[in-house]
Amino acid sequence: MHHAFTLSGETLHALPSGALYWPAARLLCVSDLHLGKSERLARRGGALLPPYETRETLHRLEAEIDRTAPATVICLGDSFDDLAAVRGLEEEARLRLARLMAGRAWTWIEGNHDAGPVEIGGTHRAQMTLGPLTFRHIADKGETAEVSGHYHPKLRLKGAARPCFLLDADRLILPAFGLYTGGLSADDPALAALLHPPALAILTGPRALPVPLPVR
Repeated sequence: MHHAFTLSGETLHALPSGALYWPAARLLCVSDLHLGKSERLARRGGALLPPYETRETLHRLEAEIDRTAPATVICLGDSFDDLAAVRGLEEEARLRLARLMAGRAWTWIEGNHDAGPVEIGGTHRAQMTLGPLTFRHIADKGETAEVSGHYHPKLRLKGAARPCFLLDADRLILPAFGLYTGGLSADDPALAALLHPPALAILTGPRALPVPLPVR
């Protein structure tokens, strides 16, 4: 139910969940988990949301790890809603993360919400290059062969808007994987400025659904 495509000569799979799998590298990549968002909102006097998003997001991540058995996992920034949210994680979440990280090369890419090292295991980097592909949180318009996140792209076909990947010849932008995340319309000028035709939106859901994306 995934959608296979090539970027810089590498075959990648956009998974229906919003995760990315690179079979040749046995690499799983997710973006914008925003773990601890409900705790951060409550701490800062914001909206009180049911405090279950971390548990559900980790459940979804665990399902993809079980499905793909990756040797490497990259979390593409904004993995935590802020750095204090790392310290506020419940013990159950910490133990679950430790189990998921065990035996794998696990990298936390720096995001704008978690711009600093996280003391929770794994490796922390500003960005990471593997083979021809560079993984970073925010797309750099001047770069190519780039995988990024940050914008939480969504597209509405019929009914509710669905999180989506955005793909052109130069870059791939991942949807947010976290449960409590908003989104930016795929035709927003900030995203249109990064993409060149022909471009695709790959919608998440029961299956990964590619649709042509008009770009200026």
